[in-house]
Amino acid sequence: MIKKAIIPAAGYGTRSLPVTKVIPKEMFPIGGKPAIHYIVEEAIQSGIEEILIVVSKWKNIIVDYFDASLELEAFLEKNNKQHLLKYTEMPDVHIQYVRQPYSRGLGDAILLGKRFVGNEPFAVLLPDDIIINSKTPALAQLVETYNTRNASVIGLNQVNPELVKKYGVIDGTSISSNVYKLNGIVEKPQSNPPSNLAVIGRYLFDPAIFSFLEQVTPDQSNEIQLTEAISKMLGENECYGELIDGDRFDIGSDDEYTELVKKFSHPKGKK
Repeated sequence: MIKKAIIPAAGYGTRSLPVTKVIPKEMFPIGGKPAIHYIVEEAIQSGIEEILIVVSKWKNIIVDYFDASLELEAFLEKNNKQHLLKYTEMPDVHIQYVRQPYSRGLGDAILLGKRFVGNEPFAVLLPDDIIINSKTPALAQLVETYNTRNASVIGLNQVNPELVKKYGVIDGTSISSNVYKLNGIVEKPQSNPPSNLAVIGRYLFDPAIFSFLEQVTPDQSNEIQLTEAISKMLGENECYGELIDGDRFDIGSDDEYTELVKKFSHPKGKK
């Protein structure tokens, strides 16, 4: 069973500047709740019992959000506004935090969770990606495949060929209508992509991934790339990709964030 998850939330949010100078993109409002709230809810619905959120020193607002609001609760009680107390309730899950001292990429953020994970399989959920309108929560879809294959699984989405260069892209062998065995993976291919199957922000890893992350040499931006660690892992361990059912929105994209907010303004958008 997958009981632990890491949510990396320490990035600068450069795609959404200047607002992310003061409001982390993880706290962008969607239907009255911040984006990261939906990610935590998805984790819980997928069987996760412990979450590690990786933050940076300027993102204490995330820690504050999931903390108890005793003063607010007392104010609502005193002013006969008990009907609003439901908005102070937080998801029922154990949450821990760790700071990423330097912005060294997604791979480094995941490495910070090595002690938290121990020797257990674990999930990684990126709060940029909100997935709605799926019959089964996105992460839970991967859990089913992990339990069947007993190997790491990453979430996939078919994208238009002209957008492939923005994503990690897999070379895979189809083993069912929506599951692929990975033969290779390339980060943001600028030409000759191996497929149009792009990696999105849901992963289930065997703890062996940490040894491969530790082997990765930082790139020109001094970042440790998760894609390179996955590529190294493929030489020794099987890994699968699964097309995730549901509508995926990247909240770092102004257009997609706006579209998502509009969907949540209509009751049918909330699933």
